[in-house]
Amino acid sequence: MADARMKPHTHPSPRPRLLTLAILSLCLTAGILAYADDVDNVISKQMRDRNIAGLSLAIIQDGIIVKAQGYGFTDKRRATPVTSATLFQAGSISKPVAAVAALHLVEQGQLSLEADVNTFLRTWKVPDNQFTKQKPVTLREILSHSAGMTVHGFAGYNASGPVPTLAQVLDGVPPANSPPIRVDIVPGRQQRYSGGGYTVMQQMVLDVTGRPFPDFLRDTVLIPFGMTNSSYEQPLPGQLASATATGFFADGKQVPGRWHVYPEMAAAGLWTTTSDLARFVIGIQQSLKSGEPGVISQSTARSMLTNQAGNAGFGLFLAGAGKTLSFSHDGRDAGFDAFMIGFAETGQGAVIMMNANDNSGAMNAITKAITEEYHWP
Repeated sequence: MADARMKPHTHPSPRPRLLTLAILSLCLTAGILAYADDVDNVISKQMRDRNIAGLSLAIIQDGIIVKAQGYGFTDKRRATPVTSATLFQAGSISKPVAAVAALHLVEQGQLSLEADVNTFLRTWKVPDNQFTKQKPVTLREILSHSAGMTVHGFAGYNASGPVPTLAQVLDGVPPANSPPIRVDIVPGRQQRYSGGGYTVMQQMVLDVTGRPFPDFLRDTVLIPFGMTNSSYEQPLPGQLASATATGFFADGKQVPGRWHVYPEMAAAGLWTTTSDLARFVIGIQQSLKSGEPGVISQSTARSMLTNQAGNAGFGLFLAGAGKTLSFSHDGRDAGFDAFMIGFAETGQGAVIMMNANDNSGAMNAITKAITEEYHWP
């Protein structure tokens, strides 16, 4: 942990000292200790220069959240400050969290990484064509973005307008605003990012479990990981919706209705906080190190962080090796950007979420500041 940059009092009185110790004790009990450092200065400058309304940050050291803090406001009226409990859309960071649910079903024997996904799909099937006849699509390939499936990402839907069913999204039928999800490369031939593939995986989970996707994810992944402020519900119910930030496009305009709705839940539908995503990172790190049964087994955690295709594991992108091995994912929904990274062996990591689509590199600048301040590998 970096040293706090606070000037000591020349003549501290007993009462302030006792108060400080009491606050410190509460923070340590909660597992969160926030203090001012150079990261705060960089964040303040980036938000000011890039007109970013609000941002939330969580930093992990030695497998513990040591900093959880909000900056700015939930919208540009500046009425409600962002806190560590403010909900943001995670965008594509929805994928690694959803991948754990699919891998849980693999551990339970209800899904297979190697079998044709049409074996498990019941209400919809991947259409056969010249590419699938050469090789069928497998869950292993979907989770590692090597299934040859189309549709990179999704734009979402106005909260007040019509929202397609999952079947309509899969087939590109109105009111879906994305093309049909199809195979146009021989599966396993190359790695190519596909939100469409994760939408097929969402349908697999639905068909195998017979449960609503948000409910299954809540019980199987979110609650076990301690992500109690997170949800895949689309749209969010009123109580949770009141805790959300408002999204802003890259031109500074507010997203109509404050945010978009994403029926493509596995690919883009997670609402969460930076602290909850930090708990997800810590859960992966702990499962990897421990031989004890956790939310996922050690072997499953290891497979998530094993290069399956290109630089992709299962739901995560990998860099480095040994003590420098990191796993990460970024995310963008309409009006929201996010970034999550963890180091497999050192117990370090961070999550950054903002209610802005920022194309200026603010996320990179903040990540660089965290790297230097917290001595990342």
